[in-house]
Amino acid sequence: MLTLDRLNAATPDDFVALLDGIYEHSPWVAQGAVAKRPLRTLAQLKRALVESVREAGRERQLGLVRAHPELAGKAAIAGGLTAESTGEQSRAGLAQCSPEEFARLQQLNADYQAKFGWPFVLAVRGPRGAGLGRAEIIAAFERRLAGHPDFELAECLRNVHRIAEIRLNDRLGVVPEQGLQVWDWAEALAQHSDPGYAEQGQLTVTYLTDAHRACARQLQQWMHGCGFDDVHEDAVGNVVGRYRGTDPGAKTLLTGSHYDTVRNGGKYDGRLGILVPMACVQALHRQGRRLPFAIEVVGFAEEEGQRYKATFLGSGALIGQFDERWLEQADADGVTMRDAMRQAGLRVEDIASLQRDPARYLGFVEVHIEQGPVLDELDLPLGVVTSINGGVRYLGEVTGMASHAGTTPMDRRRDAAAAVAELCLYVEQRAAADGDSVGTIGMLEVPSGSINVVPGRCRFSLDLRAPTDAQRDRLTADVLAELARLCERRGVQHRVEPAMRAAAAPSAPAWQARWERAVAALGLPVHRMPSGAGHDAMKLHEVMPQAMLFVRGGNSGISHNPLETITADDAQLCVDAYTHLLEQLAAEHP
Repeated sequence: MLTLDRLNAATPDDFVALLDGIYEHSPWVAQGAVAKRPLRTLAQLKRALVESVREAGRERQLGLVRAHPELAGKAAIAGGLTAESTGEQSRAGLAQCSPEEFARLQQLNADYQAKFGWPFVLAVRGPRGAGLGRAEIIAAFERRLAGHPDFELAECLRNVHRIAEIRLNDRLGVVPEQGLQVWDWAEALAQHSDPGYAEQGQLTVTYLTDAHRACARQLQQWMHGCGFDDVHEDAVGNVVGRYRGTDPGAKTLLTGSHYDTVRNGGKYDGRLGILVPMACVQALHRQGRRLPFAIEVVGFAEEEGQRYKATFLGSGALIGQFDERWLEQADADGVTMRDAMRQAGLRVEDIASLQRDPARYLGFVEVHIEQGPVLDELDLPLGVVTSINGGVRYLGEVTGMASHAGTTPMDRRRDAAAAVAELCLYVEQRAAADGDSVGTIGMLEVPSGSINVVPGRCRFSLDLRAPTDAQRDRLTADVLAELARLCERRGVQHRVEPAMRAAAAPSAPAWQARWERAVAALGLPVHRMPSGAGHDAMKLHEVMPQAMLFVRGGNSGISHNPLETITADDAQLCVDAYTHLLEQLAAEHP
């Protein structure tokens, strides 16, 4: 069995020979990693190989991609694949294709090669390592065939690295047991979905539906099995598990995330932040070990605001911010939140008692899927969050003059939609100038518009976010000032109404440093990044220190989408980093 010690002690030629076959017909990848020794961890070895490819240049990268065989292609038929490729394609069932599947794959191979000039590369053993189904492979093939060449080359390389990762695990006899457990938990939890979505194979879990209640019961069952000392559901539907520490007077570590989803969402958004600390507690319990402090894991019942307009309901209740006016809100079927809570057996009168005393807590940490492309593009599994962006939202309308599209000269028009279109471009340019600010006009409507009428009105939304409130406010001031200028120049009127304002939530420096030490201990570069999305940590930030750890998502980091995915190996790194953070806290305990 190959070991890191053996690789570190090997001559350069032997190092390359020991890693033969990890990257298909490309020994130069291992050659580029030789100088990065000594390698302390498997994650560091994988990163060294990734960096070798990233530093190689486009032509060598293209050669690496072209070294891979087509799926169920001519080489497979002729028995000309490497042993590794043969095993991988066999595990995915490609040798057992029906005539229709085989014909479809042959056509896809030809179409892909004609468009891009290289073979389609997919890690067919998948995110768990057990193998994708043929239908999944064909669906991925069809989706990626529509991609841009630059993106598709990068996606092929990311799949090359995933193939290499699995081969390395096999070569070193490594099984990411806890990562597999987390991955399997997420898969099992995703079996529960609201009616109308479940029938279509879509994941939707909204507040206090039958699917939501089933998730709550499942989480409680798993927490009991992990060895939590106390497991219960609170008055708003949060699932709370507590693992006692050895020092009754010590402050508690608070952690967790949400288990509700957006409509037709993904399996990891929120839920990963519950499952990772569960795996850590499970490991402590199996070792018969307790830390000086208690660990409190909360599966927040509601964060997304899909059934009722009450985002961060679960985490808000813990800081005393449950708005009783929410109880009278009705969903699309006319069911009020009060009635939904009563039907679920929750006691509205106990909600006020859920508020936590910040003095009794060390702080709040949350693990979350990135929900964006940055880590995936960097080929980095983990990122440390520096701040959760503050944001503002506006609803606006520009009013011009509706007129005949054929008879109104271009220099006489008062086109409301053109004004908003110009604002769109400015928002894009201005936000990009900050580097880490973002701006979006997500809704744009011409009421009663007609194909032959110059738009007289245009409604729009405006969403602006930045890592600090000051940066957000500068961005907002510039955008609103530009709106006023361009409307004056175009002879149109405008109005905007604020719809939301959320303060930024910078990570507490000491807690961010703990995450950074945990990532570095794994042998990975520390990448610091803001979070553009909102999280439960934003609410806890109002009363206690908080910090977040991001894990990359596959499929270019897409989230709030069925394509949202992570690998079991990356889930294992989350568990390892979280365990390291716990050990740091234990060492700091007086």
